[in-house]
Amino acid sequence: MQRGAKEKIVTNHASGAFDVKVTPQKDGDEATIGRMTLDKQFHGDLEGTSKGVMLAVSTSVKGSAGYVAMEKVTGTLKGRSGSFVLQHSGTMTRGAPQLMVSVVPDSGTGQLLGLTGTMTIKIADGKHSYDFEYSIAEAP
Repeated sequence: MQRGAKEKIVTNHASGAFDVKVTPQKDGDEATIGRMTLDKQFHGDLEGTSKGVMLAVSTSVKGSAGYVAMEKVTGTLKGRSGSFVLQHSGTMTRGAPQLMVSVVPDSGTGQLLGLTGTMTIKIADGKHSYDFEYSIAEAP
């Protein structure tokens, strides 16, 4: 589909579980900012994998921390295949979390071209899951 052509934008919802492996990276010294790699397996409406990098810091106050991450997701979203990039920005203030995960504009490829949206990550009983509110152009 060519950009600029009349396209119908439809808002959708996807949800499911995912597995994540977080691996600390060494900088050669004990830096206050930790660097980790991310490897995820998504299940549910989004079936695929992602690779990413995360920077995180904890403070001297218990329950206060922050992190940023970028991850490239490759797979199938409700039957559409391609890839896209998620950008994370999270803080925790004395145990109260605040997290924003959004699709990087114009990062969608293949059948996910034009994808926009935000993802909510949930952690319960040590299990991770996601809710993904997204929009994508449908062919005219």
